[in-house]
Amino acid sequence: MLKKNLIIVLFFSLLLNKLTAQSIKSDENTFPENRILIAPESVFKMFIEAGMEPSNHVLTSLEKEKVEQAFAILPPLYKKVLKEHLKSISFMDNMPNTALTSPIETSDSTKQFNITFRAGILNETISEWATWKEKTIFNNPTNSGFEILIDAGKLDAIQYVLLHEATHVVDAILNLASHPDKKDSLVVHTTFTKNIWSKMNTPVAEFTNPLLENTRFRSGKVQPISSAPEIYNALKKTPFPSLYGMASWHEDIAELLSIYHLTNKLKQPFVVTVKEKGKIVATFEPMKNKLVKKRVKQLRFFYDSDKVIKV
Repeated sequence: MLKKNLIIVLFFSLLLNKLTAQSIKSDENTFPENRILIAPESVFKMFIEAGMEPSNHVLTSLEKEKVEQAFAILPPLYKKVLKEHLKSISFMDNMPNTALTSPIETSDSTKQFNITFRAGILNETISEWATWKEKTIFNNPTNSGFEILIDAGKLDAIQYVLLHEATHVVDAILNLASHPDKKDSLVVHTTFTKNIWSKMNTPVAEFTNPLLENTRFRSGKVQPISSAPEIYNALKKTPFPSLYGMASWHEDIAELLSIYHLTNKLKQPFVVTVKEKGKIVATFEPMKNKLVKKRVKQLRFFYDSDKVIKV
């Protein structure tokens, strides 16, 4: 009888392993397409309450190919984390911002996330999208004579935006930076925040500059375009890869990895240029900034294929 029971247990164990293997193989073959779903109700509600009229965007065949390519260029570590913790990705029309990463409630302690994208970025290059975003930092009257541009190559914008948002998921799972529950919580620094941030959204004194503190992603205030040259010259004296990266230490990590991956792994440019009457008056190229380059060694963590990381 004991022998018969052992045979039954062994049979079901082998069957379970086989089904699990088939499930993993199936996920390998259908990921990321099997994660493309309508955005959670909470996301729709948030935008509707803000006066928007968001709607689900059904991807075309070409758009699906662009999404698949965006997943294909992610670092290996990201793919592992996303397969286990990315519940869904969604695309919306009439969405006010570019993307939103949201936690999803689960029946256990497993962390799951949704990333919702503004569908319009599927028809933009990284240069077009990044230039648009940078322009929102400044008030630029029609006759100012100033122009701001970002040259980030001709790859699809979804590649950069997914990389940035995926970094937030990796950050949440691996605690690249602390996620304090309250503003007055004890600050626990990590390799990515030490000597750069004093709190989640406060740079250390050495890298605090009144000009930078008044920019949109620090203060919410739009600055006159005439101040752009001085602002980027001030940014060069910090280890931050972009003005948006100064919003918090989470955005800082996402921007640092995204710009590094774009320039060093995908071999694309990333240069901010300010022109006045057609003449270049300021440039900012983060990966040529000595203070930013000093942080690159921290990013080896994402590319060390020999390192076993439990997610």
